[in-house]
Amino acid sequence: MDPKTRAAAASAKAALLKQYGEGQRTRIERGVDQAASLWRPSDGDLAAFAQGAFVADPKQLDLLFTRFEGVFEQLDGHMLEISRELRWASDVDVGPYSAIDPILAGYDVSAHLVDDFFDNKLGFSALLNFPLTTLKERLAEGQDYSRRRWAEVRLTGRFARRVPSGVQQHIARAAAEGELYINEYNIWMHHLIGEGGKRPFPKGLRLISHWNLRDEIRGDYADPEGLLKQRLIAKVMERIVTQTLPAAVIDDPRLDWDPLANTVTLSPAAEIEVAATSRPGLAKADPGKEPDTRYAHLLANFRAQREADPFSPTAPTLIARSFDLSREIPEDRVVAMLTEICASPLAGQVAALIEKRLLRKLLPHDLWYNGFQPRGKYTDKDLDALTRKRYPTSAAFAADIPRILQQLGFAQDKAAFVSSHIRVDPSRGAGHALQAARRGDFPHLRTRVEKGGMDYKGYNIAVHELGHNVEQVFSLYNVDHTLLSGVPNNAFTEALAFVFQGRDLALLGLGKADPEAERARVLNDFFMTWEIAGVGLVEIATWHWMYDHPGATPAQLREAVVHIARDHWNRFYAPVLGGKDTVLLGVYSHMIQNTLYLPDYPIGHLIAFQIEQHLRQTGAALGPEFERMASFGSVTPDLWMQHATGAKVSTGPLLQATAAALSGK
Repeated sequence: MDPKTRAAAASAKAALLKQYGEGQRTRIERGVDQAASLWRPSDGDLAAFAQGAFVADPKQLDLLFTRFEGVFEQLDGHMLEISRELRWASDVDVGPYSAIDPILAGYDVSAHLVDDFFDNKLGFSALLNFPLTTLKERLAEGQDYSRRRWAEVRLTGRFARRVPSGVQQHIARAAAEGELYINEYNIWMHHLIGEGGKRPFPKGLRLISHWNLRDEIRGDYADPEGLLKQRLIAKVMERIVTQTLPAAVIDDPRLDWDPLANTVTLSPAAEIEVAATSRPGLAKADPGKEPDTRYAHLLANFRAQREADPFSPTAPTLIARSFDLSREIPEDRVVAMLTEICASPLAGQVAALIEKRLLRKLLPHDLWYNGFQPRGKYTDKDLDALTRKRYPTSAAFAADIPRILQQLGFAQDKAAFVSSHIRVDPSRGAGHALQAARRGDFPHLRTRVEKGGMDYKGYNIAVHELGHNVEQVFSLYNVDHTLLSGVPNNAFTEALAFVFQGRDLALLGLGKADPEAERARVLNDFFMTWEIAGVGLVEIATWHWMYDHPGATPAQLREAVVHIARDHWNRFYAPVLGGKDTVLLGVYSHMIQNTLYLPDYPIGHLIAFQIEQHLRQTGAALGPEFERMASFGSVTPDLWMQHATGAKVSTGPLLQATAAALSGK
């Protein structure tokens, strides 16, 4: 704060205290300091503004709050709708791309809003009249806040930083370009050539990285040829991370590729699925590797986010903003929880059980073992046939949502209400859920629907995204203050989505509940959390490396990510799965199209497990409990969890249940 602003703040406090008296001292001093912390000389006379904008009368303060809440619901909601339309052709499978689609997707129509609200003083009005809290304060005092106080905290929280609109646009553009890159990153599996020239994958199978590749590994355990397929996919993943994958084979079914020898040849005409692809011109068997494009996009996201650092004095890095502002869980606590999971000796015990089931030594790709899940009993071919018949189009899935919700325990009227507020679209990418931000709009569910219908991978993702959408409906329409709409952070909506996803086979009429199935569920939850916890640690370490090396080139970043992935593998996973120096922990596409999102998944698994334990221990039906939890709104994580399950976010329930499952108790 410059001396002139400091003096103006002192003058404003003195004048307001004289006008309103000692009873308003705390509000006056805090409000003026909050406004002054972001005031610029170009904003004018701070003292004059404060005298005109400070509201002391409780009724007028209520009116001011009501105006802010109503206006922001509409602004947030309509801005999101505009953004959804701008991104429509990039997110939804509506045919070939237009040249302007990436430009439209990269434009953030709301980027200037906060900047404008500081310029016209609305942001300063909020800061002057309502409390801006630190994470430390929220964690220490939040349990005593009223719901109105929490809503006030969320109101001022949007004005905690003053980031210029140009910086926001740059962040949005870098994110959109990274997402477009990932959405187009498909591998035509029939054109992977294995040992002896075999084509182990069926014709027409197109898998996006990393989601579908990972899920194909999971689905191949029931296939007699599964091990050959899994080894090929693991090599593909390795080449994606190391950027030794030939650029020509990305989303081109006219080329055959041997990932082991890393050779490329023209595919025989009889083996080609389609006559034309998104790539123009003739196919060329060019073995040239992808030129570190993956890491160029990651660096672009980093550099865009770094432009916001000078405007975030209390959280001067994206890392700090991610944990302190977005998650509201300190980084050291997250790292400690993920490390505790990764280093748990239970991993070795679970792995020994898997070895007995597989009758072989474990390999690195067994990181995605799914034999504890009921789906491990079925081949992908059988599951694909079932889901394609049931859901030939995205509209067919949408029509089935009321039945799905009723089967999950929602009352008929609730199922009808929720399903009427969800729209289903065919996705270009693997799938995602897009929330609504105002009452009257609708969350959108996106999942991939290939020709011939929705395969099991698409269905599994659709059930996961449906969990997000149901949360999004309740946390918008049922919450008492729209400023509190949503959940504490992404890990919570992921957790609620995991609760849905874990029931996907039951919704198809497969699988049954019994003590052995419950034991398998616990072991599966532990193993999935163990897998993704290491991935989260790799992403955290990657962002620290980028901040330590801001001038890095894409090639240097690639080398760093490979080193970080190998280091974490050797520390936590090689003792269990072997494969020293494996890089598989670096394959997740979220690293490129999102920023520091991956730690939310292991946290989400921990939360989901606690929710599942609560449901089993209380005997409560999922539907009403899901609604109760999702309707609590955006408070701090531990406060939400105490309301939902009676306990804070913790590794304890998962680790204790896993130990009991291993001992047969």
